Amino acid sequence: MSRQQRHALDTALRSAPRGETRPTPDEQRAGFAAALTRPAPQGVTTRGTVLGGRPALDLEPAEASGPGRLLFLHGGGYLVGSPDTHAGLVGELARRAGLRATSVDYRLAPEHPFPAAVDDGLAAYRELLATGTDPRDLVIAGDSAGGGLSIATLLAAREAGLPQPAAVVVFSPWADLTLAGASIRSKEDADPIFTEADIRAYADLYVGSGDRAHPLASPVFADLTGLPPLLIQVGANEVLLDDAVRLAARAGADDVEVTLEIGPGLPHVYQHHYGRLDEADAALDRAARFLTTHLNTAHHNTDHLEPAH
Repeated sequence: MSRQQRHALDTALRSAPRGETRPTPDEQRAGFAAALTRPAPQGVTTRGTVLGGRPALDLEPAEASGPGRLLFLHGGGYLVGSPDTHAGLVGELARRAGLRATSVDYRLAPEHPFPAAVDDGLAAYRELLATGTDPRDLVIAGDSAGGGLSIATLLAAREAGLPQPAAVVVFSPWADLTLAGASIRSKEDADPIFTEADIRAYADLYVGSGDRAHPLASPVFADLTGLPPLLIQVGANEVLLDDAVRLAARAGADDVEVTLEIGPGLPHVYQHHYGRLDEADAALDRAARFLTTHLNTAHHNTDHLEPAH
């Protein structure tokens, strides 16, 4: 990362509010949208749609060909974010992979606490399958809370007896709402975005007095047997580092093909800084290759598509 890129990244990250006084959910949503939203890249057409009973955004790159389809679940602590805030990130991933993508506007806390987001993710996935998408042509991705939600959606699909997709990619997944990872504390000074209190506040709003170790809330505690090949990308300078590390370990222990990439000196969901940060562009290229590689091989090796019993 060049000095100029580091300065631009630090400037962008400082827009994230930190402090004792927490704004209302609506204020946080507006602030998040103002700080993070980037439009879909040139050559990617967007269109509003509905999937699984929820508003959604279709993103279709001009280069998209074939039946491949990407389902994306956005981040934002289950409190903020939308397909609009993530149009740039999703569009970039879709463009690099040559895939048509759909980003789902799942219900947010605190108005709709756990498991509403999981229900919406499962409904979207179920509709894609029901309307003719071959699971071997389908991949899933998500960032932050959307990363944890992507894994939870696949767990819910497995329990519902649905086939698994060809692959899943998660960026800086929030996968432990109990905040048991050591990095929640050890990386607090290095993380330019979040503190432990920030993460705890999101968990309070999403799960409340519920079971924060529930596998669909905290997939690090789930049995991941039968899930498809998984790519996890995370920055070394983030409090959620151990969520990613432990999720990878859990996947490996459960015989899931998993690749873990830790970017030194990089913050939470650094992929958002594509076009400004070399590491972000390289990471998105690797994620796109991972998805297309597994889409190309899924038709030849479908053993992992069988739901676990």
